[in-house]
Amino acid sequence: MKITLITATYNSYPNILDTLDSIQQQTHPDIEWVVIDGGSTDLTRSVIKSTPLISQSISEPDQGIYDALNKGIQRTTGNVIGFVHSDDLLASPKILETIAQVFEKTTADGVYGNLVYVDKQDTNKIIRYWKSKPFRRRNLTYGWMPAHPTLFLKKEVYKKHGLFDLDFKIAADYDFMLRILKDPGLKFEYLPQVITKMRIGGASNKSLNNILQKSQEDLRAMRKNGLSFPVWSLACKNLSKLPQFLKR
Repeated sequence: MKITLITATYNSYPNILDTLDSIQQQTHPDIEWVVIDGGSTDLTRSVIKSTPLISQSISEPDQGIYDALNKGIQRTTGNVIGFVHSDDLLASPKILETIAQVFEKTTADGVYGNLVYVDKQDTNKIIRYWKSKPFRRRNLTYGWMPAHPTLFLKKEVYKKHGLFDLDFKIAADYDFMLRILKDPGLKFEYLPQVITKMRIGGASNKSLNNILQKSQEDLRAMRKNGLSFPVWSLACKNLSKLPQFLKR
């Protein structure tokens, strides 16, 4: 099973070196790595050009991270697609091998797991723990959602449901996940392991304005995708994040 990893990056040096190291350590034998760079002006492009592990790459201006991810999806040749952003790391060397085994042993269309937010400098220091749970479609009404960076999908899911909606600037991943997770024809499996380590300070929570914009876009995504009580679902979604700062 070929797993395609897509990395969107822009002026990500030196963090991209940690991303590279975590991918190089993977035990899974069949990995395609697609890197979409937004036209970096630091050493990021030099790293990309000098890394044989990267199967495909482009460096050009884009309309933001979701535009970059869409470009990456359109270039993939793998059976399964996942994302490793340039500030993120795969949590363990065997994690892709384990994900592949779940796909091979089940009829899953998607596999997801747990995520930890880590310190920007010390990636072994956990700030926040996003522990997920087995998939139940009804939980979407309560604002539940897996962590998007941990979600690996068969390529056919993108063929069926399309790409990220660029009308969303911060919440296109949430809109996309609502779209696919509401589909009764798709099956999702929970892997109770940490898949991704994410540095704190992402676009959705780096400032109060971004947090407010994220909530507004989440509400719009809920209405777009037909959740029955979107305001209540949004409140549940935001409150559900509080325990993540307590779990370790």
